[in-house]
Amino acid sequence: MTKKILFLHGFFASGSCIPAQALRQAFTGEAEVLTPDLPLHPKEALAFIENICKQEKPCVLVGNSNGAFLAQIVASRLGLPALLGNPYLEMTRFLIERIGLHEYKSPRADGHQQLVIDQSLIDEFAEVQAHQWDNSRPELSDCIWGLFGENDHLAHFEPLFLQHYTHAYHFPGGHTPTAEEVREYYVPLVEKLMNHNQSLK
Repeated sequence: MTKKILFLHGFFASGSCIPAQALRQAFTGEAEVLTPDLPLHPKEALAFIENICKQEKPCVLVGNSNGAFLAQIVASRLGLPALLGNPYLEMTRFLIERIGLHEYKSPRADGHQQLVIDQSLIDEFAEVQAHQWDNSRPELSDCIWGLFGENDHLAHFEPLFLQHYTHAYHFPGGHTPTAEEVREYYVPLVEKLMNHNQSLK
């Protein structure tokens, strides 16, 4: 059976973003990398991700930024391994400074390239954020890992991550990894997590 990896993109990105493409290419012939466009609203996104997990049974989740925020919640609920790249664990901070109309930075499959950040979206994220650690537990520490860019000037949540998990890795990049950084730093950790997951079964 083909191994599957589920990649969850950042807030302004889509399933066709550079990190998603790089991950797909890196695992050609080894694993199928699923890179769906995520719904804008976090509750809908979480239900969507959980549904994919139940149908596709990925062996690991990989998230970046808001995708890593969502990945932690789903991975801890379902007991799945996850690599959280620069997790934006307090999304309300990000959104409050960006109220208004925005464009997605990479093409979405449905062709809708605009999104609106408003107070109702911020309130929904606040509610999800308040419960994001509800399912985190010590035994998940071995399979939910964080990867933090040393030049990430957007998200600074490693201390918060380390209150709940123990495996924190670093790479010399910014908030959104380049294709080269995905290949060099993300891929080896994803492979390690996949092997770790196999050894637990």
